Amino acid sequence: MQESVGVRQAQAQLTRSGVLNAAAAVFVERGIQAPVRDIAERAGVGVGTVYRNFPTRADLVTAVYRHQIDACTALAPRLLKESSSPFTALALWTDEFVDFLVTKHGLGAALRSGDPGLENLHTLMLDTLVPACASLLDACAATEELRPGITAYTLLRAIGNLCITGPDYDQADAKVMVAFLLTGCRIKR
Repeated sequence: MQESVGVRQAQAQLTRSGVLNAAAAVFVERGIQAPVRDIAERAGVGVGTVYRNFPTRADLVTAVYRHQIDACTALAPRLLKESSSPFTALALWTDEFVDFLVTKHGLGAALRSGDPGLENLHTLMLDTLVPACASLLDACAATEELRPGITAYTLLRAIGNLCITGPDYDQADAKVMVAFLLTGCRIKR
C-alpha cells in the first residue's frame, strides 16, 4: 500500500513537471495568455489536469517561472564547479539567463496587470537570481577576470534590457549582444 502511494506521488510530480515544461514552451511561442488547452495538449494531459494542478492562470504562470528561476539559480554553483574558469561559468550562466528572459514573453504585461497572484514574481527573481549572479561575479573578481564595480543587479538589468526582443531582434541577437557586454566587462590579459 505504501509503495503505491509513492508511485502515485511520483507520477503526480512527473505530470506536474510535464505541465510546467509544456507551459514554458507554449509561453515562449504564444505568450502567457495562450489557451490552457494548448498547454494541456502539449503536455499530453487533459485540461482538467492542468486546472487541478494550477487552479488559476496566475498559479500556472507563477509555477512556471518559479521552476525556471530555481533551475537558473541552481545552475550557478554547478557551473562554478564544472567550468574551466569563473568567467566561463558566468558566460554559460548568462546564456541560460537569456533563455529564461526570452521565455518570459508577456510576463511584463502580466506583472503590471494588478493580478495579486503575480505580484511576488519580481521579488522572487530579485531574491534568487541576484545572489546567484553575485556568486559568479565574486568568483570572477577573486580571479581578477572581471572589471571592478560590476554589481549583479546592474548586470542583470543590462542583460534584461538587451533581451527585449521584437520583429527585427530575436533571441539569437540578444545572445550575441550579451556576449559583447560580457566581453566588455572582462579584464583583458
